[in-house]
Amino acid sequence: MTEFSLAQFQNYLADKYQDSVSSSGLFMKLVEEIGEVAEALNEIEGRKAVSSETSLAYELADVLHYAVAIAAVNDIDLTQTILEKDQKASEKYQHRVNLSQFLEE
Repeated sequence: MTEFSLAQFQNYLADKYQDSVSSSGLFMKLVEEIGEVAEALNEIEGRKAVSSETSLAYELADVLHYAVAIAAVNDIDLTQTILEKDQKASEKYQHRVNLSQFLEE
């Protein structure tokens, strides 16, 4: 299986959506995909009849796709932002290790 980094995924999506879609358009797709995750979870947890078309894995992949695409078209470095945000959360909630430390181990 091919592996890729978050930065590579972001660069791919920046190229894919370059000048072709707005952030709000991508956000609408993100919200739609979050709804599809909810449907998949409802099926898995027995609150809804199972559909052969629903895949939690694929719906989560779609959510990540659109979230990363929004960052990409807005020139946000998600890798750096995630590391910074995790550092702040680790300090706030007094976690034993933050993401940067975890990656170094």
